[in-house]
Amino acid sequence: MYKRIMVAIDESFMASPVLQTAIEMANSSGAQLAICHAVDETIFANRQLEMMLPNSVGKAEYKMRLGAEGFLGKAAESARAVGVEVEIKLVESEVKHVSDMLVEAAAEWQADLLVVGTHGHRGMERFFVGSVAERLVRKAETSLLLVRST
Repeated sequence: MYKRIMVAIDESFMASPVLQTAIEMANSSGAQLAICHAVDETIFANRQLEMMLPNSVGKAEYKMRLGAEGFLGKAAESARAVGVEVEIKLVESEVKHVSDMLVEAAAEWQADLLVVGTHGHRGMERFFVGSVAERLVRKAETSLLLVRST
C-alpha cells in the first residue's frame, strides 16, 4: 500500500474531509504523512504592485506565510494525536502555479500518493477560477486522490 502520503491543504480545507482522509489513510497503513501548503505569490510578482504599495507587499507575504505555518502546525497536531508520523511542508513561488509547486514537492519528498481537495466548480466558474486539482490530474506523476469538499 502507500508508504508516503502527501496531502495538500489550504486554510479552507482545515474542517473538510481532505486532511481527515489523508490522516486516516496514513494511520491505517502505517504510512508517513507530509502536510503541504503552497503559498501562491504570483500576485506579488507584479513589480508595479510592489512599486505602488512598497510597504504592503512584504507584509502581506509575511502574513500569508505566518498564517500558513499556523494552520499547518494545527494540522500536524491532528495527525500526531492519532499516532501518525508527520512532516509539514510550506512551498512558495512567485512564478509557478500551485499545481506545479505541489507536483515538485511530492516528487522531492518521494510521495507515492498525493491527496488534494476539489471544490467541484462547474461551467463558467471553473473556466474563470481554474482548478488546481484538474491541473494535478494532468501533471502529477504520483497517484492522486481527489476528495470533494463538502
